[in-house]
Amino acid sequence: MNLRKLFFLFWSTMAVGGVVTIVVGSIMQWTDASFGFMGLEAAGFNAAMMALVGLLFGAFSQMGFFAYMTLNYIALSVIRRNYMWNALQAYTTLFALGGIGYLLYQDRVKLDNNWIFWVLPLGLGLASWAVAYYKAKLTNNNAFIPTLFLQVVVTLLEAWPSIRGEESNVTAMIFMIIPMFACNAYQILWLHKLVRKQQTTDSASDAKPAV
Repeated sequence: MNLRKLFFLFWSTMAVGGVVTIVVGSIMQWTDASFGFMGLEAAGFNAAMMALVGLLFGAFSQMGFFAYMTLNYIALSVIRRNYMWNALQAYTTLFALGGIGYLLYQDRVKLDNNWIFWVLPLGLGLASWAVAYYKAKLTNNNAFIPTLFLQVVVTLLEAWPSIRGEESNVTAMIFMIIPMFACNAYQILWLHKLVRKQQTTDSASDAKPAV
């Protein structure tokens, strides 16, 4: 990947974050006039502020994305067996979904909510499966587990401040998780097009996971 492609990925991901954040924030503000995020409602939470926050989400998502790419490269260099690394990622993904459900169940009284603890893990898992399935169709089956890991584990880590922050609530979680998820999905679905990694049918099954 050259600098031109990296520059394109950087700004386009931030644009995705801005657009998705405006859409999500507008819907939430329309359904709840008191909706605000990180105290911005006191300064007038309008579309411009939503876009600014969305651009920050996009930049933060890229940090998480490239951190995962680095982790993936190091893990494959150390473990040297794709199936073991994929198994570890699959286990971590399931553990993350179960763990976030358990944490939200414990906080259901504080959050004043009795459904987020099962809706969030289920919704995130299904949406991540859809992205991973589509990525595998675009590239090869080896990309399924890494994409699933990225969409679940990395998205949850990136959105952690809204999940376990001092002022965490359901609206803040939704407002942060959806744009992060969208930015991660955009990056992983565009990655193979930017690097133009050509693989033959015979070599694809022996190659490292294409993420």
